[in-house]
Amino acid sequence: QVQLVESGGGLVQPGGSLRLSCAASGRISSSDPMSWIRQAPGKGREFVAGISWSGGSTNYAASVKGRFTISSDNAKNTVYLQMNNLKPEDTAVYYCHTRSSYGVDYWGKGTLVTVSS
Repeated sequence: QVQLVESGGGLVQPGGSLRLSCAASGRISSSDPMSWIRQAPGKGREFVAGISWSGGSTNYAASVKGRFTISSDNAKNTVYLQMNNLKPEDTAVYYCHTRSSYGVDYWGKGTLVTVSS
């Protein structure tokens, strides 16, 4: 089992910044990828960014590239999402996700980010 706990969401004005954290515990493997997925009100879930624990390779959705940065602290089993120049369309619940080598998906409960003036 893997447990994922997100934190860091909140209300921010357009152009502002937030940093989300995802603390992972349980049977974590360095080969399992970590990602941030978001769901805006009335819409489906959307991939935001992903990272591998081992090599640190990253990938981003086109809509956030250049504004968001995903990183990891292996010693703390924590993944971060630094979000800069936030826009109203970034408003969503942000979920931390991983998939084990057995194909099992694990999700956190999510943290709400609201971008509004």
